[in-house]
Amino acid sequence: MFDIGIGELLVILIVAVVVIGPKDLPLAMRTAGRWIGRLRRISAHFRSGIDAMVREAELEEMEKKWKAQNEEIMRRSAALTEAEAGAPVMTGPPALPAETQQSAGPAPGADTPKGAADV
Repeated sequence: MFDIGIGELLVILIVAVVVIGPKDLPLAMRTAGRWIGRLRRISAHFRSGIDAMVREAELEEMEKKWKAQNEEIMRRSAALTEAEAGAPVMTGPPALPAETQQSAGPAPGADTPKGAADV
């Protein structure tokens, strides 16, 4: 990030000792370290928020793309099936014929003889 060599670091250290003084230098360094730590945490939090927003945007874009591809595949599949069978593709359960619905089973009490019901 910063290209600071040993020479520049020594100059900064000498200026800090002269300006701040050797007595208050540890306190100044501690305070500077705390502020640098806070700035790093804030920048990391900001960066993670930006990354999350980018990821969400990419996911939404991919979901739209996948949905469009899925719809296209379903259209092609339905058209191929319809063309092969010669009839429209059914999208729901098959309907029961009218005679099957009526003869599905005897009505309750229909098979019992008249006399057997009285006993």
